[in-house]
Amino acid sequence: MLKKLPKDNMGTSNLGWLQSRFHFSFAEYRNPNNINFGVLRVLNDDIVHPQSGFDMHPHSNIEIISYIVNGEITHKDSMGNAETLKRGEIQYLSAGDGIYHSEHNLHKSDDLRLLQIWIIPPKTGLPRLYGSKKFEENERKNRLLNIVSSQNGNADIKIYQDVNIYVSELEINKSLEFEIKENRQIYFVQIEGSSKINDVILEDGDAMEIVDEKKLIINPISNSHILFIEMPKK
Repeated sequence: MLKKLPKDNMGTSNLGWLQSRFHFSFAEYRNPNNINFGVLRVLNDDIVHPQSGFDMHPHSNIEIISYIVNGEITHKDSMGNAETLKRGEIQYLSAGDGIYHSEHNLHKSDDLRLLQIWIIPPKTGLPRLYGSKKFEENERKNRLLNIVSSQNGNADIKIYQDVNIYVSELEINKSLEFEIKENRQIYFVQIEGSSKINDVILEDGDAMEIVDEKKLIINPISNSHILFIEMPKK
């Protein structure tokens, strides 16, 4: 089953310094029928304007992945980590019993766009994790790059939950296929450009829930930037 989720049907927010599109119920977008998809609790497509950002705030018992689409994010946290990341780079944390962090766009003129992904951990009270990875563009160009996996997986970034996150930047006529294992499901995001996923067309900002399918066939219609999260079927 392929369930297309047009971006125009998603929740939105504009705080002046921050513009957000909410894939799931979050902040002022309250939708009791759209709380999560399996272990995926939050996926926010955020644009943070220059010289602004999220000041220091707490998280606990959630795993957070920030995927930078454009611009620069500067992160600081209560564990002493501080760094700036750019397009295609990843910052992640597993908050465990509690962590404080801030995220800012310190650039003087350029917007920051990021996907903020929250994953429900397999249990509470797990040890805190923090890290980042500076991927090169050629690692995701016309191929699937596994950017996040479980502790037993193959990705450089490992979190506790049993998920895999893949990204790709595809040129026209460069199709990809992905085999979906039994009892697994996928949440798919068309970040930039447009693609045909099996027989469904997704435009910039659209998403799709994929359940009870055996294969993904990804055909870019234009130059296409995608991300999808593969997880247990629940």
